Amino acid sequence: MNMENKLSSKFIFVGGKGGVGKTVVASALALRLAEKGMKTLLASFNPVHSLSTIFQQDLSGGTIKPIAGIENLYALEVEIDEAVEKYRDQISNLLREFLKWAEIPVDPKPFIDIATTNPAFQEAASFDKMMDIILIEGNQYDKIIFDTAAVANAIRLIGLSKIYGLWLQRVIKSRQETLSLRKQLSWRKDKVEEEIKKDPVLLNLLNIYNKYTNARNIITDPSKTSFIFVTIPTVLSISVVKRFMEMVSAYEIPSSGVIINMLIPEDEAIRDETGFLKSKVNEQNMNLELINKYFGNQIIGKIHLYPNDVIGLEDLRKVINELEKGG
Repeated sequence: MNMENKLSSKFIFVGGKGGVGKTVVASALALRLAEKGMKTLLASFNPVHSLSTIFQQDLSGGTIKPIAGIENLYALEVEIDEAVEKYRDQISNLLREFLKWAEIPVDPKPFIDIATTNPAFQEAASFDKMMDIILIEGNQYDKIIFDTAAVANAIRLIGLSKIYGLWLQRVIKSRQETLSLRKQLSWRKDKVEEEIKKDPVLLNLLNIYNKYTNARNIITDPSKTSFIFVTIPTVLSISVVKRFMEMVSAYEIPSSGVIINMLIPEDEAIRDETGFLKSKVNEQNMNLELINKYFGNQIIGKIHLYPNDVIGLEDLRKVINELEKGG
């Protein structure tokens, strides 16, 4: 499979089961694009970041930083807690305004606590941050690579866009109906009509919906966005990728294919006198047959298992060279 075609999208999401090497693959792809002359941003949404380790420089702090030693490459380790706090403030202000305009004399704090402590709130905040990167940073960079959290979180995060849009539509409609009823019951309809035009709740909701619509149009456009899965040759990892590739399709998110990582070299198994590696390679070969059965022409490339951690630009170049050679 031609990797050049698979990297043609502006926005590339790299996902997979935890521990399969997503960050290494995302970093290698970003390096390759930067060295091709494209201004590239690598954004990590992992709860525990490792970009600083891979590039051997401090990339923490939630701000975009240039990668030392390479032109055109920048990295961002998204601070999820900061994203959640910003989103919490946004939702809190929205609820306060809603209760104020509805003239409901109640303490808004319990409503805010309920809205901002539910299990999906962190994912919603992460998606909001992702939209900002797509819509704002997307204007500043030629390519943006997203190093996502474990694949289940990643699919829920991106798939949330559809649910998010339906929720916004319903809330906006409810707000419009409330304002319309207020106008009908008012003696001074002209004054109320002017107030409605400036309704901060409705204006905020419409702004959020427009932001969502623009981001979702990009996420579901195969000419602009692609999702690359990383797997290792184990039954569990293969099953996870198969299941979530089906979910990606259901959410109308473009999928580019699969990269197979951590393959044990067969010549190493031959030299191993214990027979352990030979046994693992036999198992690996059976699982590769399974990968070919499930993914076939969707396989982008293969990467062998390195004896040491992949750290630094030279190690990343070795990884990308393997991918370009087709593993």
